[in-house]
Amino acid sequence: MVSKEVAEAIMAAAAEFAIEAAALAAIAELESGGVAHAAFDGRREPLVRFEGHYFDRRLAGEKRAQARAQGLSSPTAGKVPNPAGQAARWRLLDRAAEIDRKAAFESTSWGLGQVMGAHWAWLGYASVDAFAAEARSGARGQARQMARYIAKAGLAAAIARRDWAAVARGYNGPGYAKNRYDKRLAAAFARHAAVAALREGSGAPMNDLPGTVALPKRGPVRRWWDFFARFR
Repeated sequence: MVSKEVAEAIMAAAAEFAIEAAALAAIAELESGGVAHAAFDGRREPLVRFEGHYFDRRLAGEKRAQARAQGLSSPTAGKVPNPAGQAARWRLLDRAAEIDRKAAFESTSWGLGQVMGAHWAWLGYASVDAFAAEARSGARGQARQMARYIAKAGLAAAIARRDWAAVARGYNGPGYAKNRYDKRLAAAFARHAAVAALREGSGAPMNDLPGTVALPKRGPVRRWWDFFARFR
């Protein structure tokens, strides 16, 4: 189930950045399934996704040739596949970092919100290592990065007016419609907002959420409810 660390991290970030917790939870659901860590070499690491086309753009000369020869970079998005498991993804990232650590970390999305390391300067971090360190510090750091990105990109207002297409464009990119990101985000928000309403004491039955939203029997939303129900 969703850990206490993750639930409290999202609530803390929501309070700090004045963004609805249900929106943060919905984005985390889409980006990482609400999971903050995976095991790798006996340690807890944030979930990562390496983007080979980002890496390619950040390299030149011998480094780029080396990365391409090892299948770690390509000028074409999607040509460098991400392994299904996080341990294998971390090994991929480690291989890329041996060629150029800064470029490798910038070419990776991190944590609950899968924020790209390339945004480190724009988000106000001293270095990409400082950005990565916050992601690796725990769920609170990851939730703060997600909320910081939303605030910096001016998406809080779009969330407030429920303009999910604008949120999806700003968070997922201009191709958001291809994977129905806006529709899935709207649905996830509705579920999480309904769970939040129950947590605040609406008195609704456990299996009947407000409106037409049904509480699923399994999955991230159910796990959030099971966690929040402890405090009702």
